[in-house]
Formats: sequence, structure tokens, C-alpha cells
Amino acid sequence: MIAIVILNWNGQQMLRQFLPGVIEHSKGEGEVIVADNGSDDDSVETLRKEFPSVRLLCLDKNYGFAEGYNVAFDTLRQLSEKGEAPCYDYYLLLNSDVEVTPGWLTPLRRYMDAHSDCAACQPKIRAFYARRRFEYAGAAGGFMDRDGYPFCRGRVFAVAEDDHGQYDEVADILWATGAALMVRPADWHGHGALDGRFFAHNEEIDFCWRLRARGRRVVCVPQSTVYHMGGGTLPQDNPRKTYLNFRNNLTMLYKNLPDRRLRSVMFRRTLLDGVAALQFLAKGDVANMRAILQARRDFKAWKGDFEADRKENLAKTIVQDIPEIRPISLILCYYLKGRRHFSEL
Repeated sequence: MIAIVILNWNGQQMLRQFLPGVIEHSKGEGEVIVADNGSDDDSVETLRKEFPSVRLLCLDKNYGFAEGYNVAFDTLRQLSEKGEAPCYDYYLLLNSDVEVTPGWLTPLRRYMDAHSDCAACQPKIRAFYARRRFEYAGAAGGFMDRDGYPFCRGRVFAVAEDDHGQYDEVADILWATGAALMVRPADWHGHGALDGRFFAHNEEIDFCWRLRARGRRVVCVPQSTVYHMGGGTLPQDNPRKTYLNFRNNLTMLYKNLPDRRLRSVMFRRTLLDGVAALQFLAKGDVANMRAILQARRDFKAWKGDFEADRKENLAKTIVQDIPEIRPISLILCYYLKGRRHFSEL
């Protein structure tokens, strides 16, 4: 049985739009569960009245994306131990704005069943409003460059490719998107789950990086396809999103980079983040410029809180050179060489 957990916060309309499809196309393979993250709209009432077959977990406050899922899966584990819920074979994190397709779970489960060395996987993610195009958050599986910039098969920075079947083979990846992430409970609970301090953004990359460094595999199984609306919480140019992305990305690098690379990467990131801030300033976007500067200040202020995490991660590292962390500069490839597609990198 797969525990399909949708984390909801004030998403009543999203639930009404997407939940019926999840229920319909998950019958026989998964239990649909909604963890309500302290909503103050009518989400809970709507779920109880309109979707009585859905298991509802009411969290006591908004924990954010990362800690919200940690609390939800800890709750499910406790319920399983008490005999009040099944003993789940897999967890599946699913955003509330994802449209699933018939048979979407079968390829994911079959691959995981056949490959015990695989800790997590994702389906192929297409855009809800542009059905042939890969979606920003995950596309056909995530990678990272030498400086910590994430990219995907099918999406490099803001350029998303149309899907012509060019990435239809199962592939090992560095990170699977949190929009639709399937993971073994033993790997989830055994390797630290999501870092709740991140609140949102980069938490799934940090988690999957941890898995890969410890010798576990993460893959994209493109025989399963879903459609992600995206931007349901914060638009791409929102200063809060900019702040979380920069702060959390720097924190992730500090937690996971080996000693031999940490200083050089952080030096380059200081320069590159400064360039990014100046670009926002040149466009008159003072709010996003300030968000980057604040993110860097806050990273320096809380970096010491992650020293124990860094020591643990390095001590448990098995794979020193992860192949899905490419030894390239995405900035140089994209802006100076004009390489906008994954196959060109």
C-alpha cells in the first residue's frame, strides 16, 4: 500500500479541482491522505463533507512544507504501529495542485519493487497549462551543477523544453521533485527526512543529496506522467521565494559539500549571488535584491546550527563523487554559451 499524502494549507479550491482525480486513479494501489497544515479556510470542512473516503490528518499549525510532511509521516507511522493505519510500503508526497493520470502509480511501484537499491523516484512532470511542456519543478528528474544550481532533464533555469519523448528512459538523478516524490519509509525515517528548518524550497534536494551520498539511488520513471500547475503558493518572482531559495541553497551546500570543495564553491557563490543581486537592482527590483542580501546574512547567522548535520553527513558519505552533480558551471553554459537544453550541457 502506498500512502499518498497531500499537504494542504488553505487550498480548498485546489482540493476540489485535483483531489477527485487522485482518488479515482489511485484505487487499489494507494490510500489518499490529506494532512491539513493549520488551514483557516474551509478546507477541513470540505474534506469531511465532500471527500469522506480520504484519511484526514489535522496538524495543529502551519509547519511549512518540509516539517509539515515530517509531522504527517511521523503521525502515520504511529498510527501504523497502533494498528490504526496500514503498514505502508511507500510514502508519496504529492502537491495539492497536481493532476495525476490513469495508472500513474503502477510504473513507480514496479520500479521500486524491482530495485531495492533505489530509495526514491518521481514521475515525469509536465506543465498543467502547457500540456506538452516540461514543468519547472522537476521535469524529468533533477541534477545540480558544481556551484549548487539545480536543473532538470527538460528544464534549465527558466527554459522548459517541450516533451518529445527525448527523456523517456528511466534515469538516475540527484533529486526528485517534492511535487511528486515516492520514497521508501525506511529511507525517509532512516536518513533524516526533510529538514524542517528550511520551511520550503530546496528541502527535497537536500534530502535526496543525503540519500545519494549514502549510496542510495534516486530515479525518474517517465512511464508515469503527472501535470503540475505550479506557483500555487508563491510566484517565481516573489521576494519571499527568492529569500528561501538563496538561504536554503547555501545551507544545503554547507551541509553536504565535501571539505575539499566547500571553500571554493562558497567563494564562487559569494560572487555569483552578488551578481544576481545587482541584476535585480538594475531592473529596479529592490525587493528581490534585498531578499538575496538578507538570505546571505541569515545563512551566516544560522550556519553554526548545521555543523552537527554536516559532520554526520560527511561521516556517513559512501559516494564521494556523485555523477548527478555535474562538474560544469550552469551560469557559463546558459548565459555565455547559450546552452538552454539539458542535452547541450
